[in-house]
Amino acid sequence: MSDRPNTPLLDLVNRPADLMRLSDVQLTQLASELRSETISAVSVTGGHLGAGLGVVELTVALHAVFDTPRDKIVWDVGHQCYPHKILTERRDRIRTLRMKDGLSGFTKRSESPYDPFGAAHSSTSISAALGFAVARDLGGVTPEGLGDAIAVIGDGSMSAGMAFEAMNNAGHLKKRLIVILNDNEMSIAPPVGALSSYLSRLYAEEPFQDLKAAAKGAVSLLPEPFREGAKRAKDMLKGMAMGGTMFEELGFSYIGPIDGHDMDQLLPVLRTVKARATGPILIHALTKKGKGYAPAETARDKGHATAKFDMVTGEQKKSPSNAPSYTSVFGKTLVEEAGRDDKIVAVTAAMPDGTGLNLFAERFPSRCFDVGIAEQHGVTFSAALAAGGMKPFCAMYSTFLQRGYDQVVHDVSIQRLPVRFAIDRAGLVGADGATHAGSFDIAYMANLPGMVVMAAADEAELMHMVATAAAHDDGPIAFRYPRGEGVGVDLPERGEVLEIGKGRMIQTGSRVALLSFGTRLSEVQKAAEALEARGIRPTIADARFAKPLDRDLILDLAAGYEALITIEEGAVGGFGSHVAQLLAEEAVFDSGLKYRSMVLPDIFIDQSSPADMYSTAAMNAEQIEAKVLEVLGVATIGEQRA
Repeated sequence: MSDRPNTPLLDLVNRPADLMRLSDVQLTQLASELRSETISAVSVTGGHLGAGLGVVELTVALHAVFDTPRDKIVWDVGHQCYPHKILTERRDRIRTLRMKDGLSGFTKRSESPYDPFGAAHSSTSISAALGFAVARDLGGVTPEGLGDAIAVIGDGSMSAGMAFEAMNNAGHLKKRLIVILNDNEMSIAPPVGALSSYLSRLYAEEPFQDLKAAAKGAVSLLPEPFREGAKRAKDMLKGMAMGGTMFEELGFSYIGPIDGHDMDQLLPVLRTVKARATGPILIHALTKKGKGYAPAETARDKGHATAKFDMVTGEQKKSPSNAPSYTSVFGKTLVEEAGRDDKIVAVTAAMPDGTGLNLFAERFPSRCFDVGIAEQHGVTFSAALAAGGMKPFCAMYSTFLQRGYDQVVHDVSIQRLPVRFAIDRAGLVGADGATHAGSFDIAYMANLPGMVVMAAADEAELMHMVATAAAHDDGPIAFRYPRGEGVGVDLPERGEVLEIGKGRMIQTGSRVALLSFGTRLSEVQKAAEALEARGIRPTIADARFAKPLDRDLILDLAAGYEALITIEEGAVGGFGSHVAQLLAEEAVFDSGLKYRSMVLPDIFIDQSSPADMYSTAAMNAEQIEAKVLEVLGVATIGEQRA
């Protein structure tokens, strides 16, 4: 096609083994073609662009030197794997990235043997690579065999405790293991904390190891543009007889830093490591996120997550928004609340833009804390902020908060500390698929004694819940909201403080009551319109709270109707389960109430549009309508004909 880049060398590559026939000069050309193909593909599909562009040369070099899939390359986070997918027998499907029945935007074991370990969240790669290394040495068997284990981890992911736990264990076990620190200065947000400061001091001096001498230019300083742009190098710890770094103290041999975009450095280093490594080795490669595509290089987030875009200009092709996003409503409302209360502080884990806290950080920089990719620390940090008399809002994606769950239990809930959990990306999220779907937070938060759990039905309700959380000092409180645009309701001047544990009636009807928790309310209302055309007018209520439940509202609905149906964007064990427990304890089922709970199915739903994913989950308006008809015993026309 005319809009596809010219890729004569890449056209000859179907699998990594084909790279073995290419010269180093050809591999450099191949990297250039691979970069063009990646940009072209993501311009069509949208997705994570900058991270993949930063590892193009590294991807080519790894596949040229190592024998995949026998050798296991574990990509941390996974959104940097698009070039890897192109080289590993998936180029013909690369323009289905993040689409229904297409390629995942992350590494995925079920998709390809070249993806030995799935990853969409961060800091797991070293643990996984060590597991492969130990399995290899103990005689483990996989269909492709077990060779070398290589973890590719970014400097942002390296800040998480799990990465250090794995390195500490690897250094102790002394297994042959290769870790590549892909140091690109930018994770999703600028890396924060002492580790980034430490990496910023690693300035190249003289070669420290024979292995390092294999790299072109290792005897001298890094090239001037790289030195100025990356500010990384080797810290020799003068005065120590051995000399070394933090990584060497953990038991790793350290090589670097090397230019991660220079094949003349990458290839010799990787070949030497493959030939000579005995224990764990860390290769420090300096890369540039968005490398080779000016719109990504100059973007604030380096083209982290992008919609479809024009390849020439980089301009994103986003459809016009009819309503503000839930995330932006949260961010703006929290800024307004913080303007009235100087005790409000905000905490996020490397996602200030994704959670809407970039607005807060601009207005109140001293009261906004990005703790890096460290959710466990972020939760406990928030707990102590609350114990210290502040009003912390801990803003994390539902699936990221899962990583800090023990701290939610041990440090927040048991101590009844008033941490406000703002849970973004609730429910099914679309193109990121199962790894980012907020399916479990209703259940895992509502299980905890003393935890208040709310879900916003629309963007105005979200404003009320931010205000409610700000005013709530009696223990922890959480509110959840989805990705994407609101439903377009009028927004109040200011959020109102809701009465804890009280829902609201939306409309009254007869025979059946629909009790919604969260943003399925708009689908419930659509279903009700269709039902009214059949002569059935359901009662609709918005629960607002999964904990504490509105006992009076629920028992009234149970007493006044033939059937009660709950609807929520969460897995079994959440709101509907709590309602069923209440009804059972109050002996309501003894008198014959027809009760149904519509929840996400007991499967992981692959990427698609949110509407299609909710169709798979049987939670759109037509399925809610069908559920009502089924419970009431009303046959549809099609069923009558059958």
